Amino acid sequence: MNSPYGVFPDEVILQILARLPVKSVFKTKVVCKVWYKLISDKYFTNLYNELSVKNPMVLVQVSEPSSESRSSLICVDNLKGVSEFSLDFVKDRVKVRACCNGLLCLSSIPDKGVYYVCNPLTREYKLLPRSRERPITRFHPDGEASLVGLGCDLMKQKYNVVLAGYHRSFGHRPERTFICMVYDSELNKWRKFVSLQDDQFTHMNKNQVVFINGGLHWLTDSCSCMLVLDLGTDVWRKIQLPHEISCGVRSRVYLLELDGRLSVIQIYEAWMVIWVMKDYEKEEWRMVDKVSLRCIRGMVPGIFPISQNDNYVYLATHKQVLVYQRNSRVWKEMFSVKDSSTLPLWFSAHAFRSTLFSCH
Repeated sequence: MNSPYGVFPDEVILQILARLPVKSVFKTKVVCKVWYKLISDKYFTNLYNELSVKNPMVLVQVSEPSSESRSSLICVDNLKGVSEFSLDFVKDRVKVRACCNGLLCLSSIPDKGVYYVCNPLTREYKLLPRSRERPITRFHPDGEASLVGLGCDLMKQKYNVVLAGYHRSFGHRPERTFICMVYDSELNKWRKFVSLQDDQFTHMNKNQVVFINGGLHWLTDSCSCMLVLDLGTDVWRKIQLPHEISCGVRSRVYLLELDGRLSVIQIYEAWMVIWVMKDYEKEEWRMVDKVSLRCIRGMVPGIFPISQNDNYVYLATHKQVLVYQRNSRVWKEMFSVKDSSTLPLWFSAHAFRSTLFSCH
């Protein structure tokens, strides 16, 4: 690139391009052969992903009231505002079940047992092979997995999809037998293992699955601990929450990520308390912020933390997505829906990041 002072070094060009939206990156590939080569290199992909994961967003799937078969994805970005895109390239009616590092795990609505992984920004998708689970058994309670998780490792360029739920034979009550199916993108096949569990999960617990340190983490309904699946060993274990946290009628707890670390947010009365795990091996927690909710007191019963970083926290209500600026302690409405017939936004809200990760 010529300038009055000469030519910009490749590294400067890369740093500029790595801060563009995904769509703009693809457009710049056709500017010239040099840029095409720079952007196509694995170094650029890693640089782009490294910068993007520092900017968490919220992804909300909103169904159109006039058509049950159509839905749109609303991406709320504190830096770039609100954008909308579609999953029409998948050619199926789908529901977002999990998000991780720019990829989505989708389940088919009309065809149970069919799952996809896609990058909604690059519009790439992969239909996962059918698992070989015998038809004489099913997941409890509705024939679908209780837990759906997606673990996307940006460094290793691989991902896993996890389906887990309680076993129920036809004509029998559900057992404590916990069936787990794991899809491996490198092998392009599923593996299965069985264990005994007795934990239950709310809808928000299922939505807020966090992939950290090679494991998927879900908060249990009791709010006393989280259930963790180590994807390297296929072993379940439990991690205790901070002892100071109690879950009751007036206290709610949510599991999130904070800059690559586990975090829990407790909402009680007119307060929001943010905890972060400072030592994963020792399971040591530290409280990093305590936020007064008095200025939005009326929203407190129906507000749900979705995504965060060191500077701000995204929260969803029935009709709004809010952002709380931790430094300035200012609240801001980022998005709202007007139609009263839609499901609460928190019901289909997920933490999201923009990456160039390919699902193929």
